Amino acid sequence: MRSPLSAPRTMPAREVAAVTTPEAASRVPTEPPRQRRVSMADVARHAGVSAQTVSRVSNGYEGVVPETRELVLRAMRELGYRPNGAARALKYGEFRTIGVLLFTLSTTGNMRTLDAIATSAAREGYAITVIPIAAPTEAGVHGGFSRLEELAVDGVIIIMEVHLLDSAVVSLPPGLHTVVVDSDAGDRYAVVDTDQADGARQVVEHLLALGHRTVWHVAGPESSFAGERRTAAWRQSLRAAGRPVPPMLRGDWSAESGYAAGLRLAEEPGCTAVFAANDQMALGLLRAFHERGLVVPRDISVVGFDDTADCASFIPPLTTVHQDFAEVGRRCVDGVLQQIRTGSGEPGTTLVPTRLVVRGSTAPPHRNR
Repeated sequence: MRSPLSAPRTMPAREVAAVTTPEAASRVPTEPPRQRRVSMADVARHAGVSAQTVSRVSNGYEGVVPETRELVLRAMRELGYRPNGAARALKYGEFRTIGVLLFTLSTTGNMRTLDAIATSAAREGYAITVIPIAAPTEAGVHGGFSRLEELAVDGVIIIMEVHLLDSAVVSLPPGLHTVVVDSDAGDRYAVVDTDQADGARQVVEHLLALGHRTVWHVAGPESSFAGERRTAAWRQSLRAAGRPVPPMLRGDWSAESGYAAGLRLAEEPGCTAVFAANDQMALGLLRAFHERGLVVPRDISVVGFDDTADCASFIPPLTTVHQDFAEVGRRCVDGVLQQIRTGSGEPGTTLVPTRLVVRGSTAPPHRNR
């Protein structure tokens, strides 16, 4: 037996050759070299600007000269740069993303509010993640809230159309910075909304000032907070003026439901003024009255609510209540960002003013109707 101190055995030449042949080496598994991720510093060097400028362009901040912004964007495209959200979250403690939870984009209010939120968030260097709820049910809301816990968002804006947020069994993930649009939950959350009640009051006062004895009303769905407030203010304003409150007709925000209501109202001899809870239902009213031979506004006045982009092109141009959706979106984003930066937020309701826009669909009542 060899002593442990003996020199190691020399491998025969043929054994060495067997190990070092190219064929053998090619059979040894190897990993391809990893390509280094393009960094913000790489983009800065390529564009000839500072890393801070690249950061401002990447995050969507304003205040960058357009020529410089285009230079940076071109460098990003040429290098294939993609912002590293995870690294940014580790560095700054935030994802710079706001979640938006909503039921539907089919209504004017939701669509324009979402657009305003996206614009305001981008101006502050934030992206938005839209979290749709499949059905306006308690289970649907729970599912949406559960998804919030899985997503990389710093806060959430909830655009509600039904009463489920006020249910005691529905609650948000704890610690999530939250602003709610169109809700009566101001005792628990920060709420931003347009002043629906004042808008409806302006409609009633305008029509009564023209000489109408009372104002009929085509209301929105029972599930809508906005619709409820408009209807309640319509009723209260008539009572405050000592006027009779006619039967309310129920619509669903669509022009078709306004048309159906208009066919019924055309048969009411004392109906000289109608307040529709949104512009689409007012459009349906105009069609129904036209088909029944009533001239708007000579025979009957019509007022809508929302001031949609095309209502000035109705025949006649529609008198309506203007909602400042851009301001609603800005205040929602400001509210969430304030909570993110301070770590806390106070419950309460912020109301954005509305204003009546008088056009050609209202006039003093015709004495023969």
